[in-house]
Amino acid sequence: MDEAEKGKIAKENLLRESSEIPGIKIEGYDFDNGVDYEKIVESFRSMGAQASEFWKAKEIVNRMIDDKAFIFLGYTSNMISSGNREIIRWLVKNKKVDVLVTTAGGVEEDIIKCLGDFILGDFRASGRELREKGINRIGNIFVPNSRYVKFEEFVQPILEEVYNMQSESGKAITPSELIWKLGERVNDEGSVCYWAWKNKIKIYCPAIGDGAFGDNIYFFKLKRSDFIVDIAQDIKEFNDLTIGLEKSGVIILGAGVVKHSILNANMLRNGADYAVYINTAPEYDASDSGALPEEAVSWGKLKAGAESVKVFGDATILFPILVAESFARNHGKRHNSFPK
Repeated sequence: MDEAEKGKIAKENLLRESSEIPGIKIEGYDFDNGVDYEKIVESFRSMGAQASEFWKAKEIVNRMIDDKAFIFLGYTSNMISSGNREIIRWLVKNKKVDVLVTTAGGVEEDIIKCLGDFILGDFRASGRELREKGINRIGNIFVPNSRYVKFEEFVQPILEEVYNMQSESGKAITPSELIWKLGERVNDEGSVCYWAWKNKIKIYCPAIGDGAFGDNIYFFKLKRSDFIVDIAQDIKEFNDLTIGLEKSGVIILGAGVVKHSILNANMLRNGADYAVYINTAPEYDASDSGALPEEAVSWGKLKAGAESVKVFGDATILFPILVAESFARNHGKRHNSFPK
């Protein structure tokens, strides 16, 4: 094959004609127009990559609000460890969501922050040095172990009170009722649990036995062996919530048990109508944590026609912007519909 023929074949492969594609032109924000944060976020629509997926998430959440969907908000404990606690607290205080699902850490750290501050630290801090000082590290968030001592002092009398009520009535308390009790007793307006109790918005915790809260239940049960927390009743109550809903929307920060619990409950109504996931988990290991919405459709956890998106990213960056461009912008429009 001579050089001319090689060149001809190469050109045909590299410079082939193509069809024109209709759609949105890829384009970012022009700072010649000054700094306009609303327009910067709006420009995400044409930015491409995860910015455009985030724009979809914003639109879906706004449709949840407009359609008066029953909104499930799920979040892992690191959302409460971080400053997203204040964002979630605002949502609950203002009745923007109908029900919450979290881990034990998502409950206990909300209460612990009422007893003492968490401090910004360093991802690269020496674990050995921190251990010697009694400092626990959550990413780049430092928590002195004295906070957990105070938490135990706060929780144990409440468990004793609950135990006495159980002994008198013969009825065991559910995790969600126990969380309301914690919110009532902490009596702190900075607390998610406080506002959940105040506004009668349930916080469900399928993994209540994990973390420091589980430790406290363990220590209490060593002296009160007949103490019971009735998780079965919460499972029934939570699953019952989904049946008969006109519209169901889910917003899930992080993954694991929180994500699966919400989606599994919505399977009982043949799937949620709207879904926004924000997490960094990949799907290659076949875990539900990283699964895309399309996998949930296959199970009936999301409806086949559901408006859904997964945004790969850090919720400490994305969630405050998402709330700003949806719930906060529509403040006054949304009313909580949790059955009282």
